[in-house]
Amino acid sequence: MRRRDFITLLGGAAAWPLATQAQPVGLPVVAYISAGISAAAPGQTLVALRQALAEAGYVDGRNVAIQFHTAEGQYDRIPTIIDELVRRQVAIIVASPTPAALAAKAATKTIPILFGVTDDPVKLGLVASLARPGGNATGVNFYLAEFGLSAKRLGLLRELVPQATRIAALVNPKNAETRRP
Repeated sequence: MRRRDFITLLGGAAAWPLATQAQPVGLPVVAYISAGISAAAPGQTLVALRQALAEAGYVDGRNVAIQFHTAEGQYDRIPTIIDELVRRQVAIIVASPTPAALAAKAATKTIPILFGVTDDPVKLGLVASLARPGGNATGVNFYLAEFGLSAKRLGLLRELVPQATRIAALVNPKNAETRRP
């Protein structure tokens, strides 16, 4: 697959089945792994991905088998899930967020990886450069951790609620993207 085809797959970033279902034999498997999305409530991201795949001509059960896998917030489960996908030789691994992308990159040099990350993919070692990713990984960088957006969001919150004396943030401490300044 070409890089643009990968980005088309992620472009909508959504809608895989809630559970892995038996798929017709012989179809290429597109495996989506998420670290934090619950299998019970996958959200709009998965709906959009399924729609984007359909628009690109990939229909689940007809010419591709789409599988959704989740670690349900237990980041230590991600490498095990990825290893199973590599053993099964899926056609492509769609991995998001960063911990899933890093685990996929560490597990295979041959299966194409399409990622969605919030940090610099070059700095993370996912690609050689943004212009020419090289290797088997390409994707989208949402730059949520860059450009001081957290500070801007906190400033906006301060403007909206100037009387607030304490502000708390709930994070998953097992998420590699959760780091202290």
